[in-house]
Amino acid sequence: MTTSDAQVRQKLTALAQSLRAFHSALLDFAKGEYEFLHGPVKGPFALYSLVMNDPSFQWLRPLSGLMATLDEVLDQKDTTLTERNVADVRQALGLLFADTDTRFADFRAGYARARGDARVRETEVRWRETLGSLEA
Repeated sequence: MTTSDAQVRQKLTALAQSLRAFHSALLDFAKGEYEFLHGPVKGPFALYSLVMNDPSFQWLRPLSGLMATLDEVLDQKDTTLTERNVADVRQALGLLFADTDTRFADFRAGYARARGDARVRETEVRWRETLGSLEA
């Protein structure tokens, strides 16, 4: 039995939402690290500027990019999504967290620091459960 476009979109949308919560928790952690060293961030525009330009936030970019690509895929209304799209996202997340892929070593180092944060752990459990519930 094949999965319909609507079912795949629903699965990937649920994953995108849980990844946003995870990313938000990681961003809050990175902001806390930054503020510990440099003092308070003066509002959302200052934080945005830091996220875009400061090396302290660079480690988040691979996850941000993956999420942006996922959102672009979901926004393509004239394209039929299939289980191949789910497999692609699963593979991309696997590479991001795999110790063997050196391209994402900075992400994994930041993630390792953040894992002590309760919100990071909670949101990670949610996106991993969501990913696990997707049929390959």
